[in-house]
Amino acid sequence: MNNKAVATPTRTKEILKKYGFSFKKSLGQNFLVDVNILRNIIEHAGIHKQAGAIEIGPGIGALTEQLAIHADRVVAFEIDQRLLPILEDTLSEYSNVEIINEDILKADVEAVIREKFDEGQPIHVVANLPYYITTPILMKLLMDRLSFDSLTVMIQKEVADRMAAEPNTKSYGSLSIAVQYYTEAEVVMNVPKTVFMPQPNVDSAVLRLKMRNEPPVHVEDEEFFFDTVKATFGQRRKTLMNNLARHFKGEMDKEELRTRLGEIGIDPSRRGESLSMEEFATLANALYVK
Repeated sequence: MNNKAVATPTRTKEILKKYGFSFKKSLGQNFLVDVNILRNIIEHAGIHKQAGAIEIGPGIGALTEQLAIHADRVVAFEIDQRLLPILEDTLSEYSNVEIINEDILKADVEAVIREKFDEGQPIHVVANLPYYITTPILMKLLMDRLSFDSLTVMIQKEVADRMAAEPNTKSYGSLSIAVQYYTEAEVVMNVPKTVFMPQPNVDSAVLRLKMRNEPPVHVEDEEFFFDTVKATFGQRRKTLMNNLARHFKGEMDKEELRTRLGEIGIDPSRRGESLSMEEFATLANALYVK
């Protein structure tokens, strides 16, 4: 038995050398080489012996190995075929891991959950996500309303801050609203770039997203709600009125907008970043025409 964890610089170098593996920039591959950070992530994710785990982009199995030790079952999606033989080798001691060679954006994740995990089993998504595709992956998983309890992901720090941001802050925007509509978001730890191989150019953070049973606000139409939110941040320095007038051009003039904002008591000279989720819901519902 190789008692050295995958997530150490020496072992990672050995594995890469053995397989002549070269990093693909296009896949945003940065492997973690610090076991303590991985154990912290697993603790924050609430992984325990009865829980199932879904991983995205296992790489050479650094996080997968730790998940296998702490969870009941692990299913990991890996898009890069070159990594399959490596994972088979590094995870050979763990019978509770299954690797699916598929793009998570195209996968039927709900079908995988039904097939691979027990009914009612708590399921957590845990992943070190490639920076370039973080938002599409998370938004797909959230919007598909899949049956898992939480997502704990290591992503670019700036994006984690945006997803967990509060109103009236520089990071707050339409992404904050989209993520917090589906989840309770919290940045649980910062991760320096030095613990990766190769080192990325940016710092990372671990974001924990706890799924909500239902959204915190009532909206008449979700798509319209998200579009309206996006519109108010169209040009951050402009007022609600200016951004909305531009968005609804040809559908609603400024007078109509002013009237509707007046009816719900939202000052048209405010900026998007000052509105809470509740105010955004009130605004979208007031502007929505069935």
